[in-house]
Amino acid sequence: MAFLHDDVRDEGLDWIKAIADANNLDLHICSAEPTTYTQAITTYSLGQKENIACGAPAADGSDGRRVQIAAVTDGVVDGTDDATHQALVDTDGTVLVGVQALSGGGEAVTSGNTFTTSAFYITIPDTA
Repeated sequence: MAFLHDDVRDEGLDWIKAIADANNLDLHICSAEPTTYTQAITTYSLGQKENIACGAPAADGSDGRRVQIAAVTDGVVDGTDDATHQALVDTDGTVLVGVQALSGGGEAVTSGNTFTTSAFYITIPDTA
């Protein structure tokens, strides 16, 4: 992820897992890179998937710990534009959790359709 909220660094991956377990982790596809919660859910949002699943923290296999964010197969598109980023938000705490550019530079989406995303990892590397 290109951005991680300070609470992620402070509380680690369990913080993200707890948000998902409380059904408050949503994923928005966006027309530009949001830097605030409001931008992620309104200004740049082209669609969303509520209640994203998150795996338990586990070893990254090389240099840290990670959680897997589940793939989306039935996200709701409610705007028409090019989706360039995906954003995770905590709907209860109104926090922008993280933002990631979509691979391949994005994709055109049309209101009324659905979107899909691949599963991805959020990794906190080991410190030196």
